[in-house]
Amino acid sequence: MTPGSEKTLVSYAQPNAAEHVTATKVASRSSYMTLGKSRLFVSGTFLSVLLVFVVLSVVYTGSSSNGLLCVDSKTHTTVQNNSVLHPEMRIRFRGTKRRLPQCIIIGVRKCGTRALLEFLNLHPQIQVAAQEVHFFDEEDNYDLGLEWYRKKMPFSFPNQITIEKSPSYFITDGVPEKIYHMNSSVKIIAIFRDPTTRAISDYAQILDHKRSKNKTYHTFEELAIDEESGLVNTKYKAIRISVYHRFLQRWFEVFDSKQIHIVDGDRLITDPLSEISNVENFLGLDHRVTENNIHFNESKGFYCMRNETQEKCLKSSKGRKHPSVSPDVLDKLQRFFQPHNQQLFEMIGQTFNWPAPRAMLQ
Repeated sequence: MTPGSEKTLVSYAQPNAAEHVTATKVASRSSYMTLGKSRLFVSGTFLSVLLVFVVLSVVYTGSSSNGLLCVDSKTHTTVQNNSVLHPEMRIRFRGTKRRLPQCIIIGVRKCGTRALLEFLNLHPQIQVAAQEVHFFDEEDNYDLGLEWYRKKMPFSFPNQITIEKSPSYFITDGVPEKIYHMNSSVKIIAIFRDPTTRAISDYAQILDHKRSKNKTYHTFEELAIDEESGLVNTKYKAIRISVYHRFLQRWFEVFDSKQIHIVDGDRLITDPLSEISNVENFLGLDHRVTENNIHFNESKGFYCMRNETQEKCLKSSKGRKHPSVSPDVLDKLQRFFQPHNQQLFEMIGQTFNWPAPRAMLQ
């Protein structure tokens, strides 16, 4: 190997100091740029996660209603999606707050209050309290004050109506006055069914409960008909509640008749859209609940709620099978309720197509 060639080899194997420094700087810059990019990536990821967390912490709450709402930030209008069918989902948006109800469904028990509330919940300008609050009829709750009650309401936009329902409001003394004291302009909705059917439905619910607890129970006939006199047992609560006019009179004594709307519970079962439309008129809302939102479920035998992607029906305890009742007892009950029904019709200025006693059909 010649000396020149040896130098050449040494020159390639061991670069001079200047070249070494230059190479080191380039490598350092490259490493620094790579590290900088990594830090930027990590920082960006962290900020993204932080932003999502902040948004969720602002948006998500544990006690709203009506589920997810797609919000137009310019118009504050709302478009429903799947979660409207599930008011147990809780989402809050900016510009919303909890408000005392502007409308209350006061009853009647076993007349379709839950179905009515669920149907109305389909309307984009309505927000509903998912649970019965029992503020005005339970003293322990009432003593907690209106602020406690307000916090039980869903979040809503200013252009939305908040609705609460507790069926026992209808029959409880002092409730009309308490509600009037909260808001003298509140709107009241009551829903009635054929009183005989309502009484049997009331019995059926209690019967299921007793059977589930392995408790003894009486037949409907034993409770509804006094054994000694053979007359309708007016001490039986299911019968008393079905005498609607006696309870409704209290509400008319406190509220203007224009503030009270009556829903035909039997028609709500067979033709829900017509009854919902009437409620929309009463509340001053556009007609937004249509045949696209309601579907007759053949297997269940009643109407269910739906949107573009899913369907929701009331739970299995709703629409439970009624016990068989003898025709003689049914006729006796219908004859008992007939004059009371007439007083109700005169009070509200409308009639319902409820079964008449056999004597009136002959």
